Amino acid sequence: MQNSIYVGLSSQITLERRLDAIANNVANMSTPGFRGEGTKFDTLVSMKASDDVHFASAGKSYIRTEPGPIIQTDNPLDVAVKGDAWLSLATPQGQVYTRDGRMRMTPEGELVSVMGHPVLDAGGQPIVINPNGGAPKISSDGAIYQNGAQVGGVGLFSIASDAKLIYAGNSAVIPDVPAQPVVDDMSVGVVQGAIEGSNVDGVMEMTRLISVSRAFEQVDALLRQQENTLTEAVKTLGSKA
Repeated sequence: MQNSIYVGLSSQITLERRLDAIANNVANMSTPGFRGEGTKFDTLVSMKASDDVHFASAGKSYIRTEPGPIIQTDNPLDVAVKGDAWLSLATPQGQVYTRDGRMRMTPEGELVSVMGHPVLDAGGQPIVINPNGGAPKISSDGAIYQNGAQVGGVGLFSIASDAKLIYAGNSAVIPDVPAQPVVDDMSVGVVQGAIEGSNVDGVMEMTRLISVSRAFEQVDALLRQQENTLTEAVKTLGSKA
């Protein structure tokens, strides 16, 4: 098979992966705390061919971590995270991290996520407050108060900038290195009565979708042209044999 066909097919694999990532982003444009997916590309060099042949990489997916917009809700159990930090949840997958700060209180006073997973404090323990103590007050550092007394605290965790993240359901992620509790860092905190929106830019994603779709069609046309050229060459050589 000629090198141009290898290049074309590898390009289509790359573009298909980009389409999948864009589709996932668009589907989660309205998901609170969602982090959009991006794709990184490198050049792969074939070591088997007689001449160096450059192929289009299938790309490496990664989760973008830039913040989304802060949306006011006035719900006392909603919190939006400020700065480079994450909330943590206890799930069947283990401890996961999220920017979706929508909480609710169980009849027993435990604070859980919208998916029913316990929200954790800085020590990795579930947060339990007085279910009859009224609406809690949550300070900017995550401390929770009822009737003027501190009854708990929302844990904030930092994830290394070079950590690889994978999705863990809803808006949560799991890093490949342990997250660390945030201590005495004034650059991070929470805003009570608000949530963070998705960091997906709908207009930008639709523009990318159109661009990638057109590129896929162009590569497909080139492959068809290459196939027709080879077919005609075989016919010509066969007629002269």
